[in-house]
Amino acid sequence: MPDKNAFRHQPLLKGATGALLLAGTALGAPAVLAEEIAIACGTGDAADYCPTAAREWAEQTGHSVKVVSTPNSATERLSLYQQLLGSESSDIDVMMVDVVWPGLLGNHLVDLNDYLPEETTDGFFPALIDNNTVDGRLVALPWFTDAGLLYYRKDLLEKHGHSVPETWQELTETAEAIQAAEREAGNDDFWGYSFQGRAYEGLTCNALEWVASHGGGTLVDAEGEVTIDNPRAAAALDLAASWIGNITPEGALNHTEEETRGIFQSGNALFLRNWPYVWSLANGEGSEVAGKVGMAPLPHGPEGESRATLGGWNFAVPRYSEHPELAAELAAFITSREQQKAHAIQMGMNPTIESLYRDEEVLAGNPSMSDLYETLVGGVPRPATVTGEAYARVSNAFFNRTHQVLSGDLDGASAVQQLGRELERLGRRGW
Repeated sequence: MPDKNAFRHQPLLKGATGALLLAGTALGAPAVLAEEIAIACGTGDAADYCPTAAREWAEQTGHSVKVVSTPNSATERLSLYQQLLGSESSDIDVMMVDVVWPGLLGNHLVDLNDYLPEETTDGFFPALIDNNTVDGRLVALPWFTDAGLLYYRKDLLEKHGHSVPETWQELTETAEAIQAAEREAGNDDFWGYSFQGRAYEGLTCNALEWVASHGGGTLVDAEGEVTIDNPRAAAALDLAASWIGNITPEGALNHTEEETRGIFQSGNALFLRNWPYVWSLANGEGSEVAGKVGMAPLPHGPEGESRATLGGWNFAVPRYSEHPELAAELAAFITSREQQKAHAIQMGMNPTIESLYRDEEVLAGNPSMSDLYETLVGGVPRPATVTGEAYARVSNAFFNRTHQVLSGDLDGASAVQQLGRELERLGRRGW
């Protein structure tokens, strides 16, 4: 058996010529193994289970695996991948890719159906397999998933006689009432609702939830038709704008996930929109709200239903890999039911295989996962696959127009009209 102590994470390095080089220590016994597979995991820190799963595959198959750490920033990681793929580099055999990248990178990725049994995709959430299928080609296997959730202070709702809101209007009214009461009691820093309002991808996720839950569509439909210019979408954005300075701090216009978590976890917010990772942190040691937190589906508009934007990560194989069959096998191993179960139990990450949300061992360590199931089933993917390489520009246009509405520079109707025109122009160039 290989010496596990010899394993260490290695970053991508630049050589004297500026060329990208891989520095890594192989897992396995390289002296006797025929092939070595390089996999780009996440950050390579203690929260990254990918190297553990890669090590197991190496031990079971007799091949060796080189684990390559990548930048923590998704933007920087994407830039690195685009550089490698653009140069048709064979340095990485398996890549960990964001849920919105398959359409963007799809032309550089193999069709995993060519290397894996048909039943490999059985049991995954269908929406995630659809997301990872580009022009009929399965270009990535889902690893773990996320969806937007509403966190709330159950102690304060009980104290002030309110229930968990089901609509955005109910959230607004409840937040106004309890915020006023808490401030009158002496907490001048208390806010009703905290969300990610900075002009970045996180705002795209929030705004998509507002619009879709009002029955306003998803920007671009499955056929590539632009759908955003409609009254329900405009109403959703106008309602969100009414929160700024009222139940949401003006600083939210520059808040990302961690700033919003900090406000909520310090006891200064009634409601929070964030991802599932917050649950264990908000209830963990040192949290001011531990034991006082509830979790629920996001509210909806008057003519819609709760919709949560899907997030998460996947594994893909570049077309330039010298060992595509082994690389596909490794990707399938890491995303298998057994590995996803271990990932859920040990790291609390959300599986992409539906049956694990009914698994007794998974639920014993993560009881909140049973509550996540319906949210994930009804999750709304961003229009990344249908818009392909144009998605970054689509998202950029959406979050910038939304930010203008939140800032008071545009009203909802003007924003969706302008956005509709922008997206139509992008669409005419070809998604």
